[in-house]
Amino acid sequence: MINSQETSARILSLASEAGHVLLENGAEISRVEDTMERIATYYGEQNENFFVLSNGIFTTGKSYANVKFIPIKGARLDKVVAINQFSRDVTAGKYSLDEAEARLEEIRRLPEKPLWEQIAGAALGSGSFCAIFGGSLADCAAALVAGTLVYLFVALVSAPSWPKALSNICGGALGTALCILFNRFGFGQNLGNMIVGTLIPLIPGVAFTNGLRDIAGEDYLAGITRLLDALMVFLCIALGVCLSFIAQSAIEGEMIHLSGTITDPFTAKIPVQLLASLIGTASFAVLFGVPRKYYLQCGIVGMLGWLAYLVSVRYLPLGTAGGTFIAATLVAFLSLAAARRFKCPSTVFLICGIFPLIPGAGVFWSSYFVVSSQMDAALSSGFSAVKVTLAIVLGIVLSANLLLRHLKSAH
Repeated sequence: MINSQETSARILSLASEAGHVLLENGAEISRVEDTMERIATYYGEQNENFFVLSNGIFTTGKSYANVKFIPIKGARLDKVVAINQFSRDVTAGKYSLDEAEARLEEIRRLPEKPLWEQIAGAALGSGSFCAIFGGSLADCAAALVAGTLVYLFVALVSAPSWPKALSNICGGALGTALCILFNRFGFGQNLGNMIVGTLIPLIPGVAFTNGLRDIAGEDYLAGITRLLDALMVFLCIALGVCLSFIAQSAIEGEMIHLSGTITDPFTAKIPVQLLASLIGTASFAVLFGVPRKYYLQCGIVGMLGWLAYLVSVRYLPLGTAGGTFIAATLVAFLSLAAARRFKCPSTVFLICGIFPLIPGAGVFWSSYFVVSSQMDAALSSGFSAVKVTLAIVLGIVLSANLLLRHLKSAH
């Protein structure tokens, strides 16, 4: 098919816009490039070139050139799912070019999940992850309330108009201050566990996971950019935590002494951990904009990954990094299997399922140890987070490159 210049420009614009929607809503680089190539090729555009970075798309054709700057934002994985199905429908011949442009505009305008659903996700996520990281039932209740208040503040006050750095600093400070206040009034037992659970909704799981995945896929520039963005969020949250502890120390005359994570015997039981990881992962599927029909599947992937971690750490001599590697490998493999089974991007299941393994607790403990002048403990906590991150990378690489190839050769 030979297209006129006007038609070629429309085709490349359509492909570029589809890539734009994917990239700004949490898709990995390889998926963006593949989708754009698939759409352009189907409509007969053979001379196109697409260059995708973590925050930009360069599109050129015989008589077309366009550059799009795309800021790194949060995630709307429902749009990623919709574009994935859209590209399948395009290549199946279901849309004329006019119809494809109209459908893409519909996808761009998909409404966000209602605020009550997002609040419920943040609340249940905070309470569940507090249990995952060792909190008692009282700690979980306090984290649930504090996490809800922090999410309301971020969603309604800071995120719409404040710079991202300031929003995360204030969110970290508010969450820490609320937990200190609750603890002083006897609401919650272990302050560290409460704060970890409260701050979990602020953790940049999408940027972190996609950064690791891009690196695993040899898109090093994009991966490093996304990891730097995630690191900046981590640092801003940490700064907020430090500010609250400095204020508490100035008001009360001495800083609260915390000795590390305290594990509650009841919530540490395997059945409780599995339930908490199921609810927690499904809750973050809500916050990441996953379509409702995949909430349970995301929760199951996260639960099985966390089970693998618990078994590896508690019953095998693997340690935290080794257990994380086993769990990350399983989560990545299950995500690929779920993607095939439900004809849905594996990103949906991977980002949610890997979330319990992200070293989010290390943000709080490193911050606390720094502000309380326990530098050896801070370095140890930071080094442990680095080891966990490398273990996740290796797990994703192993599953994506070895297991997937094995499955392909078996068929």
